[in-house]
Amino acid sequence: MGLRGTRQRAQDRQYTADTHHGSGPSDLAVELRGVRRQYGRGHFAVHALRGIDLALPRSSFTAVMGPSGSGKSTFLQCAAGLDRPTEGSVRLGGTEITGMSENRLTELRRTRIGFVFQAFNLLPSLTVEQNVVLPMRLAGQRTGSARSRREAAEMLTRVGLGDKGARRPGQLSGGQQQRVAVARALVTRPDVVFADEPTGALDTTTAAEILALLRSAVDTLGATVVMVTHDPAAAAYADQVLFLADGAIADSVPRADAAQIAARMTALTARTAPAHAGAAA
Repeated sequence: MGLRGTRQRAQDRQYTADTHHGSGPSDLAVELRGVRRQYGRGHFAVHALRGIDLALPRSSFTAVMGPSGSGKSTFLQCAAGLDRPTEGSVRLGGTEITGMSENRLTELRRTRIGFVFQAFNLLPSLTVEQNVVLPMRLAGQRTGSARSRREAAEMLTRVGLGDKGARRPGQLSGGQQQRVAVARALVTRPDVVFADEPTGALDTTTAAEILALLRSAVDTLGATVVMVTHDPAAAAYADQVLFLADGAIADSVPRADAAQIAARMTALTARTAPAHAGAAA
């Protein structure tokens, strides 16, 4: 235990040095090299990711699509430090996170990563403003200061909720709650925002508004967004679309319209269906 603890502390010191001195390519927000994720062993092993190599520049919007079981959720979890790869390397903002301790990963997620989920994940007992500054509070910052409140107010104004800071989430519509979630994800100016089906619970019009906010965050704030989605219309807001199949990147397209993305998705599903049918047989 003593040796393991000493080794982990040494790794964490190195990660801290990487963060302060900008280790790694400064123009990359997310970098995965040879990332594999296996669950189980032997005959029952499931290979969720089969060697992902990917480099995403800062101030970019990437959509990730794929058939059910293609590895989308596992990709997002490994890239965001929510799950550990079986093999390979993950870097965020130039910092290697693969071997970080849980405490260091938690700290990194609070300060350098933003999350937007399908279910909003707002705390109903807190006001809108308190929900927005929650990542700052968890990171040990004084959220009652004039500066913190000003930053929260500015972000709420940016998402069109400047007059809703004192309300509770239950007093807002679903679309407004997701706007609060976007403001919360952006308030710390993270290296990357990971969005997991952010419009899955919204109607078409409201979904378009949320996607426009994410697009604007990239274009005007320099944010980096990585979004998992099943919707070609949502993916059309991105700079590029990555298609996963059987745990690997099977295709990619630069910014395209919904019809083009849907056609690629249909072709990919048709190619992978026979393999799945054979495996099931």
